[in-house]
Amino acid sequence: MEPFIHCENLVKIYKVAGLEVVALQGLDLAIRPGELLGIVGASGSGKSTLLNVLGGLDRPSAGRVMVNGRDLLKLSDRQLDDYRRAEVGFVWQQTARNLIAYLPARENVELPMKLAGLGPRQRRAWSQELLEAVGLWDHRQHRLAQLSGGQQQRVAIAVALANRPHLLLGDEPTGEVDSTTAQEILALFRKLNRQYGLTTVIVTHDPQVAQSVDRVVTIRDGRTSSETVRRVADVEAALAQGVQREAGDGHLPFYEEYVVVDAAGRLQIPPNLRQQAGIGDRVTLEAQDGGLFIRPITKADPF
Repeated sequence: MEPFIHCENLVKIYKVAGLEVVALQGLDLAIRPGELLGIVGASGSGKSTLLNVLGGLDRPSAGRVMVNGRDLLKLSDRQLDDYRRAEVGFVWQQTARNLIAYLPARENVELPMKLAGLGPRQRRAWSQELLEAVGLWDHRQHRLAQLSGGQQQRVAIAVALANRPHLLLGDEPTGEVDSTTAQEILALFRKLNRQYGLTTVIVTHDPQVAQSVDRVVTIRDGRTSSETVRRVADVEAALAQGVQREAGDGHLPFYEEYVVVDAAGRLQIPPNLRQQAGIGDRVTLEAQDGGLFIRPITKADPF
């Protein structure tokens, strides 16, 4: 199966006050069609920059990025505008970027449809389906001041789907709600991902994101560093029982973390493992049966 998103050696350099800031440093990433992916990383790691590139809001400085068969580097400005309008849905952390405060929930959802030229009957039918999907049909006439933070974000998700996108991007969509509401919003992303076959990418600091997505990619210093994959069958079994069991009983999701090796053969060993193994800035590599042994250089070793 061809990846829906394929990034290869992606580089993004910003110029700020005469200085060059490298936000992405040769990032490689592949995302399957319909996958629900979480992206985590420290502030400044490049995760939001990656999201802006995937959404067509920013052009990379070098490398290759393919989304649903489109080479984003080769699109003209007008083609990039068309790509954003037709292919992508955005959900931002700040409500002001998602919604218009003086419009009721339903009019917020229908506004992108009006701009796209949909007729009244089509707008009514699709807005009703979306508001029912996010659980807010009964609040369709409420303005933002009458909705909680979690409800506002649910409306924002409905707005993001108004153009029937194939790609849904969330930039810290749970950043301004409490932990319980955050889990409800992540569960809603998962539900809509399955219901509409959306390829979904969520940038978040939420440590519980692994329980709600198919895969978590960690970005460090502008590169993909590691990924955590869960066994979906075990997750669904646990959800079907409505409880979270203790590990080892065969019903909890099993998570495996992998260190990513990029196209140049580079890998990033997580800081906690480097510290635990006493790894500094140099190691030796030894081929062994079935694997590769990484040995830290000790003070007694020649430099």
